[in-house]
Amino acid sequence: MAPLVLIRPGPPAARWIAVSCKYNLRASRRALHTARGVATNITAQEPVADFLKSPGAIPIPPPVERNEPQGRKEAIKQAKPFSDFLTDTFNRQHDYLRISITERCNLRCLYCMPEEGVPLSPPSHLLTSPEIFYIASLFVSQGVTKIRLTGGEPTVRRDIVPLMQSIGTLRSKGLRELTLTTNGVSLHRKLDSMVEAGLTGVNLSLDTLDPFQFQIMTRRNGFDAVMKSIDRILEMKRLGADLKLKINCVVMRGLNERDIIPFIEMGREKDVEVRFIEYMPFDGNKWSQGKMLPYEAMLNIIRAKYPDLRKVKGHKNDTSKTYEVPGFVGKLGFITSMTHNFCGTCNRLRITSDGNLKVCLFGNAEVSLRDLLRKDNNGQPMDQEAFDAIKQIEIDRRRGALGDDTVLGWGERERELLEVIGAAVKRKKEKHAGMGELENMKNRPMILIGG
Repeated sequence: MAPLVLIRPGPPAARWIAVSCKYNLRASRRALHTARGVATNITAQEPVADFLKSPGAIPIPPPVERNEPQGRKEAIKQAKPFSDFLTDTFNRQHDYLRISITERCNLRCLYCMPEEGVPLSPPSHLLTSPEIFYIASLFVSQGVTKIRLTGGEPTVRRDIVPLMQSIGTLRSKGLRELTLTTNGVSLHRKLDSMVEAGLTGVNLSLDTLDPFQFQIMTRRNGFDAVMKSIDRILEMKRLGADLKLKINCVVMRGLNERDIIPFIEMGREKDVEVRFIEYMPFDGNKWSQGKMLPYEAMLNIIRAKYPDLRKVKGHKNDTSKTYEVPGFVGKLGFITSMTHNFCGTCNRLRITSDGNLKVCLFGNAEVSLRDLLRKDNNGQPMDQEAFDAIKQIEIDRRRGALGDDTVLGWGERERELLEVIGAAVKRKKEKHAGMGELENMKNRPMILIGG
């Protein structure tokens, strides 16, 4: 038997977790399949609801048994064609969904939010936990295999862990990855529970390794807390947790390009991928082409220090051009939305925290799923009772009481949602506007889109 190690979650947690030296993630994920209760309520700050606690709640499916190679071949042979609802007119298949779960944030980053902040939506306009779970279920039923929770800052949402637990149950329906984009300030306090809930990757936004510069760029304190979160992720990875870490750094000319080399040095001995992002225009962030440092300029800075820098072959849907320095553990990448777009292989869709579907980050066209979702609830947020009613329809359908052939059993409403989603995806353009057009295009502030 492997020796046991006591790992203490970061304060203020008051419990100890016993795990093997290998940090068997599969064992921790089995926590999803317990009868653990989830207590949440609709509050004035964030609209949440309890949909796992009640005795009649949606049952958590048992763990999926891994097939032998022959079983996998058979599954591939019998696999259904990818959903037409998520396929656009350029044959791009959208299997990656980003869901913003809050508009709130505990930082005020220069490129993301105006200094004065942004007007927040009334709580009733934001998606509740049951609504988020239903939308996630609907997209997974159509072929989405990766879900990323964003914000605002998603860790400030009080029920983020139970929400992740519920979404994690969709693994039995085809979900493969459940990831998070965060600024890391509060992450270290919730990370252990998130990994137990099925978290597979963290994209952590950090634009400088200088505490003083951090305060300038975020207009807040918090550098030490962010570094604590990074250290905790790396510690869990050393213990065997299958948890990817990527650090996203928005580079702004004259402000933080001197941090490029220190970020690369971070990867000398640490298993982290640092991705340098070209500064992008959004409402309120005072973008100008003079402030944007193109990735070729970043490459020149790096090659002056590391002339043996080399390209790494990536996946066709990668947003990042990946490189490595020979001998370094970590990698680096460039997200080149402004100078070299990757629209041709885009597989991403976005849901804003107020329930709008955006098919392109830089597009200003949006369509509301929230209003259609609430149509049978007099336009009101879907609370526990309303969600249970939907669940009962699904139970009745499975018992043969209904002849409805929709995937989730919500009848006409489900079909309408899919038709609206499909129509929006079909309207997606071949590529987003060019740099000059984007500068003047009306769009939401980044904080209200979801990172």
